[in-house]
Amino acid sequence: MAPMSAPVSSDRPFLNRRLAAFGTTIFAEMSALAARTGSINLGQGFPDTDGPAEIAEAASHAVLTGLGNQYPPGPGIPELRAAIAAHQQRFYGLAYDPDTEVLVTAGATEAIAAALLALLEPGDEVIALEPYYDSYAACIAMAGAVRVPVTLRPHAGAFALDLDELRAAVTPRTRLILLNTPHNPTGTVLTREELSAVAALAVERDLLVITDEVYEHLVFEGAHTPLAGFPGMRERTVTISSAGKSFSFTGWKVGWVTAPPELVTAVRSAKQFLTYVSSGPFQYAIAEALALPDTYYEAFRADLAAKRDVLADGLTAAGFEVFRPQGTYFITTDITPLGEKDGLAFCRALPERCGVVAIPNQVFYDDKAAGATQVRWAFCKKTEVLREAAARLSRLRAGT
Repeated sequence: MAPMSAPVSSDRPFLNRRLAAFGTTIFAEMSALAARTGSINLGQGFPDTDGPAEIAEAASHAVLTGLGNQYPPGPGIPELRAAIAAHQQRFYGLAYDPDTEVLVTAGATEAIAAALLALLEPGDEVIALEPYYDSYAACIAMAGAVRVPVTLRPHAGAFALDLDELRAAVTPRTRLILLNTPHNPTGTVLTREELSAVAALAVERDLLVITDEVYEHLVFEGAHTPLAGFPGMRERTVTISSAGKSFSFTGWKVGWVTAPPELVTAVRSAKQFLTYVSSGPFQYAIAEALALPDTYYEAFRADLAAKRDVLADGLTAAGFEVFRPQGTYFITTDITPLGEKDGLAFCRALPERCGVVAIPNQVFYDDKAAGATQVRWAFCKKTEVLREAAARLSRLRAGT
């Protein structure tokens, strides 16, 4: 039998041109590098311990008793939709109808993709804060829309949103603002005053807003305030979150959308042709997780805050400029004090130098120069792992 080869009918590339610029994600590259070199992986943002045992047991019980083993309802099981609505009311005083205003998705990543594919037409402009999570750019491209970045810039030890720059970015072609707070990768948590200004702009210019709030329960300074709660915003906001970051079960891929019925219907119309449904038994478990007592959320936040400080102190001692995050489980640093200028080259060489893997922030920017010297580190790891990483990174200051 002749060897098989890829069909060739023209010089046209196989990959859709809208995706050609993206290639393999930086997370895949760096995780593979960590595995190949046996390095500590502080690149990809997943915990190295599982979430609450009782929630894992709830998932096991669901599988063994036949709950969710077959296709669950398209919008998500009623128990989870009710739990999501109860969560929004409990923490934020936001009332959503679980039957018409809640949609369960395959993680927040699918929710973002479905929302962008549903709400955008080719040529629409989308304002997104940069540095941005990498799927934002790819999903905007798949929708045929145009990404318009507004850059968060270092200021007084943190990253700040320039509201004048945000306002200037709006044009007659702007369809929506894609907002992420708490913000990955910078750890910025937008203040009530900043959110109020964003809301006023959206109302004034009649814009839709998609908010990615997956780190809502990981705020160390200040508080998380959903944009949907501001005047005029409930009817124009698609709020997205997920269980992965709040309960440390990232592989379960259970996310959700809350929005008014017309927006949920639009997002569901796109979502049904992506995964249709997913995570059946896990939906039952997450319905229970969302009802965990306040003590769970408080202890979870306190644990991550302590880990943040362990890694931040280690990075400072190693010679980095450290931007201590207000939220999320990532720390952004600047490598300039180490005499380095290229974050990508630095991260590719770091495993051999120190046995640690991190992520170069420049891949999250349109303006590569703005993030050229920034590097992101995940601290959602065991404390002993973070201490060992800090010890290894101390070689940088020693010049070894």
